[in-house]
Amino acid sequence: MMKKTITVLMALILAIGLLAGCSNKEADGSSNGKKVDLRIWSFTDELKKPIKTFEEKNGVKVELTIVPIADYPTKLKPVLESGVGAPDVFTGEIAFLKQWVDAGYWENLSEKPYNVDKLADKYTPYVFDLGKDKDGNVRALSWQTTPGGIYYKRSIAKEVLGTDDPTKIGEMLNSMDNVFAVAEKMKAKGYRMFPDEGSIRWFSQGNNPTAWVDKDKKVQLTDEKIEFMSYAKELRKKNYTALASEWSPAWYESMDKPVKVKEGGKEVETQVFSYVLPTWGLHSVLKDNVKKSVGDWAVTSGPSPYFWGGTWLGVYNKSKNKKLAYDFVKMMTQDDEFLTKWSKETGDVLSYLPVTDSIKDNFSDKFLGGQNNYTFFLDQAQKIEPGIVTKYDQQLDTFYGNAVRDYVDGKKSKEAAIKDFYQKAQNAFPELKVPKK
Repeated sequence: MMKKTITVLMALILAIGLLAGCSNKEADGSSNGKKVDLRIWSFTDELKKPIKTFEEKNGVKVELTIVPIADYPTKLKPVLESGVGAPDVFTGEIAFLKQWVDAGYWENLSEKPYNVDKLADKYTPYVFDLGKDKDGNVRALSWQTTPGGIYYKRSIAKEVLGTDDPTKIGEMLNSMDNVFAVAEKMKAKGYRMFPDEGSIRWFSQGNNPTAWVDKDKKVQLTDEKIEFMSYAKELRKKNYTALASEWSPAWYESMDKPVKVKEGGKEVETQVFSYVLPTWGLHSVLKDNVKKSVGDWAVTSGPSPYFWGGTWLGVYNKSKNKKLAYDFVKMMTQDDEFLTKWSKETGDVLSYLPVTDSIKDNFSDKFLGGQNNYTFFLDQAQKIEPGIVTKYDQQLDTFYGNAVRDYVDGKKSKEAAIKDFYQKAQNAFPELKVPKK
């Protein structure tokens, strides 16, 4: 089962301790005296099984080093700079991917003998695009795509909306105004639309996906993102959420049973109707925390497509084992036989289209009442706009998330919260341009 590092309000941020704690080898340890043919570094354990397959297939020994995500960039950079103890292959998470593709540590896969540009049309566009450096050269590839949706409880949908059909529910949620109309119906029946206000942050781009920073280094706080502040405030004001903040005990608890919330000065019991999560949220979040309501779930689209997370990998440009290193990258990202088996075992939604085209029609998930979520997510992935991710995103997302929270909590006015966001962005990145006022 795929395990992903996770993010917090308004950011592709990471829940550090989820699963990166164990490793085959500590970052500064030894390989027990065994001859190692290939060294791989990652922040997650999801490569363990593929590595075993690669070893058996090629008769080689691979050493995997897993570094907790909080330490990963700071531990990896020195060894890449010096070359001492450096990996032949290393992974990158979406939160810091753009920094790594432009840093020059990954081999240029657009050049000979790799020539991966010839494979561009075989990948989900936004996934292939994210692996490119500022000059358009491919430095990293990913086997997965991580679009998101809205997971909801079928029984509540039938009771309140008269249907549990994902297509029909998606039509009811195709704009923020419609989302709020459904939220009002949920509240009237004693339910809560979302666990918390942060749930709608993924729709803050609306139908106008725009990079946080443009080519002239100007911070772009779009009307849609500003409007998100008002939507978040309204969710709180109208009691449309269970006030269960993301990754909190109450957030997990409300997935499978009623929770208590305060309303009108008294405590009432309610159930949460839906969660906004990506592909991996099904396997690494919902399935890990839901026992009673298995089969009572489905997934559908929201007001706009979005993606959350992802793992890319490439070849270290100073590796002495580049051919073997790229053989592993190829297996993970282009091998039909391996990827077909991998997707069926893990449920990972692949970015490599030749395989997805051959397997997508045969998926069915019991947790989702037999729904084929694979075709749904592949369709969503094709709608994601390439080219909007920048190296500033993680920090700016965090700053803006804090600004939204201050406004929702009543600590600051909308204008003051926005001003504070710009000031923090300027302090963190002096090269960026923000409004003078």
